[in-house]
Parts: sequence; C-alpha cells; structure tokens
Amino acid sequence: MTIGAEPPPRLDKALARDVPEDAALSRTRLAKLIDQGAVRHAGAVVTNPKTSVAEGDVIEIALPEVTESHIEAEDLPLDVRFEDDDLIVVMKPAGMVVHPAPGTPSGTLVNALLHHFGGKLSGVGGVGRPGIVHRIDKDTSGLLVIAKSDRAHHGLADQFAAHTVERLYQALVHGHPDPGDPRLRGVRGVSIEPGAVIKITSDLARHKTDRQRQAVFFGQGKHAITRARVLEVFGTPAQVSLVECRLETGRTHQIRVHMAHAGHGLIGDPVYGGRRKVAKGALPDAAMALLAGFDRQALHAAVLGFEHPVSGETIRFEAALPEDMEHLITSLRG
Repeated sequence: MTIGAEPPPRLDKALARDVPEDAALSRTRLAKLIDQGAVRHAGAVVTNPKTSVAEGDVIEIALPEVTESHIEAEDLPLDVRFEDDDLIVVMKPAGMVVHPAPGTPSGTLVNALLHHFGGKLSGVGGVGRPGIVHRIDKDTSGLLVIAKSDRAHHGLADQFAAHTVERLYQALVHGHPDPGDPRLRGVRGVSIEPGAVIKITSDLARHKTDRQRQAVFFGQGKHAITRARVLEVFGTPAQVSLVECRLETGRTHQIRVHMAHAGHGLIGDPVYGGRRKVAKGALPDAAMALLAGFDRQALHAAVLGFEHPVSGETIRFEAALPEDMEHLITSLRG
C-alpha cells in the first residue's frame, strides 16, 4: 500500500487511515503487526509505531497465512440469540469451556460453533479460537458475541479494548455489601459513587504463589474497575445478596477477585469464595441446603451491548438468570 496525501506523522495512525477497508485491519491488529515485525517501511522492517511517514511512502504488511483448524466439530446444543452475516450472539451455559485447552480438548463452545457454522467464523483469533473475541469462565453462564467476518472481529476487538462494550453481570455474594458500612469504605481501592454504587479499582495479576489464581495489586498488573450495586438482600441478619456488577474493564476472574477483595466473595466460588459460614436460622432450611450444594460461582453475564461493527447500529441483548441461580434466589426468598 502507499501512504496518501497529508498523512498523519506516525506510522500507526497513517496505516489506520490508509489501509484498504477490505483488509479488515483494526487499529489494535495493526499495532500488533507492527510490534511483531510484520510491517516494512521502504523495504525495512519497522517495529516503532511512531516511525515518521510521508505521502507516497510504500508500506508492506505481511499477514500470517490462515491454517486449517485441528479442532473437531461437535454436535453440541447451542443457544443462539442473534445471527447475521458478521456476528453471532450466544448464551453459554455454566460448565462449558469457551475454547479448547490442555485438559479440555472437546466439548467446548468452539467445538459447537464449528459444527453449527463451519468455516463461517473469523480466523483472526487463530485456529484454536475461531471467531472468539472475548470469553467468560467455564462455570459462569451468559452472553458472548462471536465474530463471523474478520471485519467484525477487528471492530469488536477495538470496542473491547476501548472498554465501550456494555457488560452487566448478576452475582450472588456472601453477606451484604452495604455502601454505608465503614469496613467496606475502608478497603483499599473501594469508593462509593452516587446511587449506592460500589466502585472497586485495582490492578490484577497472577497470584505470587498460586499461578492459577488472580490477585489484587496496586502498582503492578493490569488496571481493573468493577462497579457493583446491591439488588436484593436475603436473611435476617443479611447473609446473601444479589448484586449487579458492571465491568469497565474485563480482566480474568475480575468480578470474582474484586468482590472477594471487598469481603463479599461469590456463592459457590471454589477459588475466591472463601469459607464464610451462614448464620444458623438466618435463612430457610431449603435455602441453606441449596447454598451448601451450589457447586459453581453464582455469576451470570446478563447483558451485552455494543455497536455493530459493520452497520454501526447499537444493539443490546439480555439473558435471564439460569435455572440454578433462579431456583436458589426463590429459595432464599423463602
């Protein structure tokens, strides 16, 4: 490609403006290609996105060859909530892994997608993750958007990177995250916003001794912000709360780690939930039994909203709570 007239002074910005539209290369993708040494300026590899460019400069971009997936298609149930030529929105059940990994080579969402949509998935995520733009934990239920076209994949990835995607979760947590509680207000990284919204701000990184866990840090790791609002409280005194969590960022295990940091780990969470006991007699016996047997984190991706990466239309999807969480809430209400 050739840089057009009056280009921005930086390579990355000039590419974002002048790269052919049918190449479907987002700013995020272009930045990665520059960093990987896949871009040549006047015949020489450049890895600095701030490299100066001028009108008429010739830029070469080497795109990796698409290879066939080694993953087998599987005829698994798939709850499709929306589909068009560019994307799919699905409701993932708890217990399903999003993409294959060591230990889970089959039975994943990707296996199901390959059966239902074959080669109609974006290849941007690589052969192991065709169409996958984002993910949620195995034992979290809820909405996911899948890219069919590369253009949609890049456009969605840019929105996730810019934190403009609306992601609203519902969770059942231990205790009552009361914005007026002096203990809660004293937790580092916790602040209270108008509307009784609890804002939790920290960095997240791998735990120093347990590499399977994430941990809260300040000054290292990836910046993370969660906003939580209590919807309903159960028990006398309060034992469990239904909480609405809005993600500003989307880090691994973010809600689970942040709510545990605030002292209100998720019901059923085997990693971050802690061993908090429910006060005897504070809840109906049936609810106590269900709580004791709830074997996954009580977390559900209930709302997903974004700008359609091709049409530009704002679209929003909602998914009701799954049966196990709804049944538990009904029992908690007595």
